[in-house]
Amino acid sequence: MGITSAIVLFAVIWFMTFLCVIPVRLQTQGDLGEVIPGTHAGSPEVHNLRRKAWITTIISSVLWGIIASIIISGVISVRDIDGWMFNRMDSASEVRETDG
Repeated sequence: MGITSAIVLFAVIWFMTFLCVIPVRLQTQGDLGEVIPGTHAGSPEVHNLRRKAWITTIISSVLWGIIASIIISGVISVRDIDGWMFNRMDSASEVRETDG
């Protein structure tokens, strides 16, 4: 895995984790009973985004380490995933690669 691939993998994991962490312990205007006229009752009042970003970074770093080590070690390859799910890669390409 190249450096660009590692950065892209981390960014994808980070944003997916962030979207899962954002709604945790979110207090809306409707929850607090102080709805500002012209806004929706579901608008966040207390969101703690900085804390959630740090939590997301910690969680995504751990996930990235696990996933990157699996990719680098070759425990699971693209061919394995194709064989389990799609079975689209032909065996002729395997023969050509090993004969070379």
